[in-house]
Amino acid sequence: MALGHWLRRLLVTGCLLPLLIACSDDASLQTLRVGVLEYGTVNWELTVIRDRGLARERGIRLELLPMASESAMTEALADDRVDLIVSDWLWAARQRASGQRYQFAPYSLAVGAVMVNPGADIDELADLVDRDLGIAGGRLDKTWLLLRAYADRQASMDLETRVRPRFESPPTVNQMMLDGELPAAINYWHYNARLQALGMSPLITLGELFSELGVAMSPPVLGWVFKQDWADANAPLLQDFLAASFEAKSILAASDTPWQGIRELVKPETRAVFAAIREGYREGIPREYGPAQIEAAEQVFDILAAEAGEELAGELDTLPDDLFWPGFRLP
Repeated sequence: MALGHWLRRLLVTGCLLPLLIACSDDASLQTLRVGVLEYGTVNWELTVIRDRGLARERGIRLELLPMASESAMTEALADDRVDLIVSDWLWAARQRASGQRYQFAPYSLAVGAVMVNPGADIDELADLVDRDLGIAGGRLDKTWLLLRAYADRQASMDLETRVRPRFESPPTVNQMMLDGELPAAINYWHYNARLQALGMSPLITLGELFSELGVAMSPPVLGWVFKQDWADANAPLLQDFLAASFEAKSILAASDTPWQGIRELVKPETRAVFAAIREGYREGIPREYGPAQIEAAEQVFDILAAEAGEELAGELDTLPDDLFWPGFRLP
């Protein structure tokens, strides 16, 4: 049978028409390249976006590029191998000060806390004196720096010299807490959620630290970071992607059912851990984002810079005015 005749028969019977439509649809999609940590929590939301077709229905073909480390992601962004990654506004601001014109749009409030073992008799900040404190984020961890600022303002206490900080990886900090080797710890939100589900309790939350330090609200800490020139050239694409991102958040906030589809990515040890992580994620969803939240971020920067100086802030005296991308606001 001649090829032309075969094609005509398939079109008549409708067998090839869906394929042609799909090809046509693919050709009309704009590709968006996202760098993600291979096993990072950002994959949870991106899986919902993919499985629900939230990007595709907005004309976006998502191309996810798994990376082995934070440094690999940042290098990929700098080299234009990806269009955007998730990072924090402080890193983006420092890069901007060094010549990389990065901008930021909100992803998560990244709620956190100082967690304590109930058996360690730690009821207030003073009970941490001369005790070990596990810290997962390194010497410049933001919760650690804010806790130091809080201790100084509330009790004139130099926490850096009054406690014994132990800097370890996030899994190691959690295991040491569960093994009783640490009475208290600072870790990333999903590790804290695991600790809480397994019997540990918060001494003070990041939101409470903000409030006590005069910051009226918790600003988004993590966000989508991208180059300003790319955003200028692709503003509608970026706005559509952010709309898909926040639609996925709404889906995960509204019902427990979608979480079953990402359970294998979450890898919870127990049902209680799964529930705690789910609620921790929901607490971190930004509900508002505008001038007030940007001002809060600037206040947080001033506190962090005063505590850690040039080691944290680099050459920055304040956050750049154009760091926060103006093309997205909530609600």
